[in-house]
Amino acid sequence: MRSTVAAVHELVTRLEPVDNLEGEHRGHVLGWLRRTDDVYRRVKPAEPVKHLVSYVVPVDPADGSVLLVEHRNAGLWLPPGGHVEVDEEPYDTAVRELEEELEVVAKPWAEPLFLTVTETVGLDSGHIDVSLWYVAELHRGHELRPDAGEFHQARWWTPVEIAAADPAHFDPHLGRFLSKLPTSVRGR
Repeated sequence: MRSTVAAVHELVTRLEPVDNLEGEHRGHVLGWLRRTDDVYRRVKPAEPVKHLVSYVVPVDPADGSVLLVEHRNAGLWLPPGGHVEVDEEPYDTAVRELEEELEVVAKPWAEPLFLTVTETVGLDSGHIDVSLWYVAELHRGHELRPDAGEFHQARWWTPVEIAAADPAHFDPHLGRFLSKLPTSVRGR
C-alpha cells in the first residue's frame, strides 16, 4: 500500500462514526483503500471515478454558524474543499483549499471529524467523492475573498437557518456533520 494511502487508511480507522451510515461509509472506504492505491483524481472531472476529497468547514464557536459556499458546478451550498492531490495529505488539502478558495490562512483540526461517500451532482455529476470533513474555527468577522470562478457566493449560516432551509440545497450529509460537532464549537 502506498504510504500516503496507508496514512489515509489510518485516519479513517481512527474516525468514530456518529451513526450507522457513517459506519457503513467507513467500512466501505477502508475496504476501498485496502484494494487500491488509485485514490487521487488524475483527470478532471472524474478519473478515477472514486477519489479523495477534503472538506473544511469553518465554524464560528461563538454561535455555531458555519461558512458555506454556493458552488457553481454542484448547484449546492457546500463547505469549502477540494480534491486531494497525488500523495498530498488530506489535512494539507484542507489548508490549501481554505487559502485558494477563500484567501483564509487557518489551521483546521488535525484530524477529520466526519467521513462521507457521495455521488456528485450538478455539472460534474456521476462520480464518487470520498470526503474527509475537517473543522476550522473561524470568527464571522474574518475577511474572506471567495473564488468567484468556483462560487456564486459564500455566507455564514446559523444552525437555525440551516434547520429552516430546504435540505436539498445542501450537501446531503451536512445535518449529520452538524450533529457530530462538539458542543464546544456549536455556539454558546
